[in-house]
Amino acid sequence: QRVDQHGRVYYVDHVEKRTTWDRPEPLPPGWERRVDNMGRIYYVDHFTRTTTWQRPTLESVRNYEQWQLQRSQLQGAMQQFNQRFIYGNQDFTQNKEFDPLGPLPHGWEKRTDSNGRVYFVNHNTRITQWEDPRSQGQLNEKPLPEGWEMRFTVDGIPYFVDHNRRTTTYIDPRTGKSALDNGPQIAYVRDFKAKVQYFRFWCQQLSMPQHIKITVSRKTLFEDSFQQIMSLSAMDLRRRLWVIFPGEEGLDYGGVAREWFFLLSHEVLNPMYCLFEYAGKDNYCLQINPASYINPDHLKYFRFIGRFIAMALFHGKFIDTGFSLPFYKRILNKPVGLKDLESVDPEFYNSLIWVKENNIEECGLEMYFSVDKEILGEIKSHDLKSNGSNILVTEENKEEYIKLVAEWRLSRGVEEQTQAFFEGFNEILSQQYLQYFDAKELEVLLCGMQEIDLTDWQRHTIYRHYTRTSKQIVWFWQFVKEIDNEKRMRLLQFVTGTCRLPPSSCNCSSYA
Repeated sequence: QRVDQHGRVYYVDHVEKRTTWDRPEPLPPGWERRVDNMGRIYYVDHFTRTTTWQRPTLESVRNYEQWQLQRSQLQGAMQQFNQRFIYGNQDFTQNKEFDPLGPLPHGWEKRTDSNGRVYFVNHNTRITQWEDPRSQGQLNEKPLPEGWEMRFTVDGIPYFVDHNRRTTTYIDPRTGKSALDNGPQIAYVRDFKAKVQYFRFWCQQLSMPQHIKITVSRKTLFEDSFQQIMSLSAMDLRRRLWVIFPGEEGLDYGGVAREWFFLLSHEVLNPMYCLFEYAGKDNYCLQINPASYINPDHLKYFRFIGRFIAMALFHGKFIDTGFSLPFYKRILNKPVGLKDLESVDPEFYNSLIWVKENNIEECGLEMYFSVDKEILGEIKSHDLKSNGSNILVTEENKEEYIKLVAEWRLSRGVEEQTQAFFEGFNEILSQQYLQYFDAKELEVLLCGMQEIDLTDWQRHTIYRHYTRTSKQIVWFWQFVKEIDNEKRMRLLQFVTGTCRLPPSSCNCSSYA
């Protein structure tokens, strides 16, 4: 135990050579600290006969027990998982000839080779090619500006939708060139079903013939899946998946693969892997754990998870639990800012809004361009800009401070993990294929929708300054009862940040 220059008590661990503000606790019963032959410290749980790199605490053990309890209830959860759906899938499977690019140019023909792979014949020049002539060069162009989308008319002519102004034009905003001279305006439409069909069309174009077998044991699901997926090429993982659980051999017509995606997406939540954490106390969406570096192989695992998530999107499978909305925006290559912080850490967001709306100099608030972060009990200082710990925040520069601290809060210490995730993701599916979706639509695409239990939603709603019988509340629930399931899902996303109800034991929304 020591005291710093400000009189604050801190503790020094001479074995692991680190400091912490919290008084160190002994290891929980049944745990032992060991060192491997490379000098790395790890911990053994003699009750479960498992090991972890993360130092166990009473809280982490409770989290693990809670995760184990959820795991024991997976059979019931799987039944609900199988009820998830997404608009557009059914229509697409019924319409095999759906083609959002419109007809081929004059003299071209679409054919399929003996392996089931699509190719194109140009009868004008008597040559063949794998690439669709309507999309040649499209994916090598610069990305469209924020809020823009490219579509095609029934005649195969490209046009551009500006969702910011709700207008359309034939002029490419990247080049200023027009597909038509003085072309007519097209009615604005933002159809999620059409976006899904368009995305599925591209996945079908990229898919490879035949199938690939993935054999995993239920007992060692995570490690087996890691070894299998990382040993296969990206091209192989675009083939039809044939998942096998030893001792349960049978034909996989999609059900076994669907179960594998569900079980594996739950497995990555295991707190002992220290890869992901919940976004907040009442926010059960996932975000990358900045303490994941405690696991020496964490970057390999994030590359694996990136591949796995891209595979789920590519093959049209759903995962159990989704990510935070800022993380979806990163997948879409869209910038994150102060407003995105509200869904992840509302208390921190409100404190920054207070700083923004009040005169901090009159309040005598002393802040610097530096923040403290605590990881695994160790507190470190991080400068938001060069020499930030010596730069005072004033009324003149507080906007810069708010911008920098919001960006730090949304990406603190996870740059390497995020990069590894996207390395794996882009090996399977280029992020550019998702450019038409927004963050909330991407969540639905990855996690699916399910029929929302309105009674359960009402039962677990907290009211502040209102009661269940207040006329405004009665009107609200009457409105929710009258709208369809898709609009309920959108409303639920707005209120809770996710398109599904949290576990029934949790309060999912509140009204001030």
